[in-house]
Amino acid sequence: MANPVEPRRLAVVEGVLERITYANEENGYTVARVDTGRGSGDLLTVVGALLGAQVGESLRMEGRWGSHPQYGKQFTCENYTTVLPATVQGIRRYLGSGLVKGIGPIFADRITQHFGLDTLQIIEEEPKRLIEVPGLGPKRTKKIADAWEEQKAIKEVMLFLQTVEVSTSIAVRIYKKYGDASISVVKQEPYRLAADVWGIGFLTADKIAQSVGIPHDSPERVKAGLQYALSQSTDQGHCFLPEEQLIADAVKLLQVDTGLVIECLAELAALDEGVVREEVPGVDGGPVTAVYLVPFHRAELSLSGQLLRLLRTEQDRMPAFQDVAWDKALGWLAGRTGADLAPEQQEAVKLALTRKVAVLTGGPGCGKSFTVRSIVELARAKRAKVVLAAPTGRAAKRLAELTGAEASTVHRLLELKPGGDAAYDRERPLDADLVVVDEASMLDLLLANKLVKAVPEGGHLLFVGDVDQLPSVGAGEVLRDLLGDGSPVPAVRLTKIFRQAQQSGVVTNAHRINSGQPPVTQGLTDFFLFVEDDTEEAGRLTVDVAARRIPARFGLDPRRDVQVLAPMHRGPAGAGVLNGLLQQAITPGRPDVAEKRFGGRVFRVGDKVTQIRNNYDKGENGVFNGTVGVVTALDADEQRLMVRTDEDEEVPYDFDELDELAHAYAVTIHRSQGSEYPAVVIPVTTSAWMMLQRNLLYTAVTRAKKLVVLVGSRRALGQAVRTVSAGRRCTALDFRLRSGRGAAV
Repeated sequence: MANPVEPRRLAVVEGVLERITYANEENGYTVARVDTGRGSGDLLTVVGALLGAQVGESLRMEGRWGSHPQYGKQFTCENYTTVLPATVQGIRRYLGSGLVKGIGPIFADRITQHFGLDTLQIIEEEPKRLIEVPGLGPKRTKKIADAWEEQKAIKEVMLFLQTVEVSTSIAVRIYKKYGDASISVVKQEPYRLAADVWGIGFLTADKIAQSVGIPHDSPERVKAGLQYALSQSTDQGHCFLPEEQLIADAVKLLQVDTGLVIECLAELAALDEGVVREEVPGVDGGPVTAVYLVPFHRAELSLSGQLLRLLRTEQDRMPAFQDVAWDKALGWLAGRTGADLAPEQQEAVKLALTRKVAVLTGGPGCGKSFTVRSIVELARAKRAKVVLAAPTGRAAKRLAELTGAEASTVHRLLELKPGGDAAYDRERPLDADLVVVDEASMLDLLLANKLVKAVPEGGHLLFVGDVDQLPSVGAGEVLRDLLGDGSPVPAVRLTKIFRQAQQSGVVTNAHRINSGQPPVTQGLTDFFLFVEDDTEEAGRLTVDVAARRIPARFGLDPRRDVQVLAPMHRGPAGAGVLNGLLQQAITPGRPDVAEKRFGGRVFRVGDKVTQIRNNYDKGENGVFNGTVGVVTALDADEQRLMVRTDEDEEVPYDFDELDELAHAYAVTIHRSQGSEYPAVVIPVTTSAWMMLQRNLLYTAVTRAKKLVVLVGSRRALGQAVRTVSAGRRCTALDFRLRSGRGAAV
């Protein structure tokens, strides 16, 4: 009988991790260069699961030798252990690599000079002795000891998580959330991770649950899957899902029996465990059983209740406008501003100052800004307390410039606290007679609810925005619902384009696109089309236009004044690829510019970056999804970089938080809402076919103050102009307002 074939034994390689050239944050797959100490100066390429390994560490790796057609000989690592370096030089490099917060190359040199081969033992067992090293005071000594302990604990969690391919940054977050309880939470309650830890969705938690033995048809798994399906739908803008659709989505996601899903959904709803069922009108008007996540149901009820409360109250904090002589008031106003208001603008002014809640909408060049300025002027003339806000820092700055009054972001106005609670709410309202919110199309359900709660009884609230732009990134379409048929909220839509604005190609083309006509792309000085049918070439041309041609011809700063707006993130002309190319062109690597490699990205001083999640713990009042800034400093010893945001706030980011930042030389059109730039460059290619819709292109064009350059194919441009966005979002706010239903919760 033949002997069974023995499995090939794994080869062993030892070496110091010199640099990570690529790391996939999702699954931990890494490409690295390792110094095996052979003295030739050549570095070995190692690929595979180097999860948690840090530059400067000595590794003992098990794996297999192989060859790559392009990169030659390489080693595929299947598992590794960290080996503490045994030479003074190795210890110095290990400590100086930025592995331990508080120790950079200079202190690593001093510490190893003082303690030699005993250095690591001293840090481990007698860290107080570090004070013997010149320049190390008690404060830094304690910091180093704490960082060493934390690093050890994180390593333990990482080694445990290695089996389920969880990325380094997520392992660090799990440790920061649960501390010493990390391993027990991961083993016993893995689905908690999806709710508690940013960056871990249901799919990662499910993979972990499988590996720790939780059954495929466990009710715990099904309930977590249902909540995940609902939270995915809120990411797509829906406040609820029709029950039938949710069940179908969950069966597909979980690959379990429909009956089990129905059973678990009934349990979740009965116990009020995170979901609520309610009959509401569907998108087609017929009744549907809506399933909400609890926070979204509460917010929708509350928002409609608060709006109805404001509309119905007898109190009025600006009573002077109820019997004002409007001809006289508008005459005085024209003397102040130097221009008469058009009839529809006059109507908007009267509404805002006499009704408790009102909406002002309209496209570019129709005088929304001038109308807002007029409303603020008149309110102030009667000594009213006016509060101005917008969803983004850039929009707030623009509002302040326009009115000559202070304006802030909605988050800062409400003083949102860690966890998302606001300092101002129903119990402690804002001291305001009139609250004006610009760029209201960006307000999602949760933020709109927080804002409206804080408006005092008798106060006036004016929403200003362009309802034809893309709806908010977050769930809901609040502005559209306020303007719905039968809405009790009075509104004015400005439609007349003013003569001055008619001379702008940007404004006239925005209105052409919005009415389904192709933009004029020849004979204008501020609107251009560079035709390029090949998507990759269009990507390269976009970079050339943004980084070189516009600055050369129009004297604009490529970092500050020019913004690339892409329909999508992926693809050769998507924001992801374009960011890499634009960074190379605008902020290239130089020996005198500090940088930090994180995963597949490099952050440099001077980089334009954006925050990609709401983080209530950062900055003075939180830093929110879409906030843009510039990297101003990078400290390898403290493992931290500083970002100056567009609200002029310096915000620190530890290196392990860098997955909250993305480069912002190019952003998706969705992320550009509420911002305005001197010039925008928009790649319009057939590779983004599914995303090419009229309101997407219209939103991108209306972000530009002076100049629009489209780059791509005429076919793709035609598709974008022709295609009207198919779906309304699942929301019942308009129904609640129409039927007078709400709850002041």
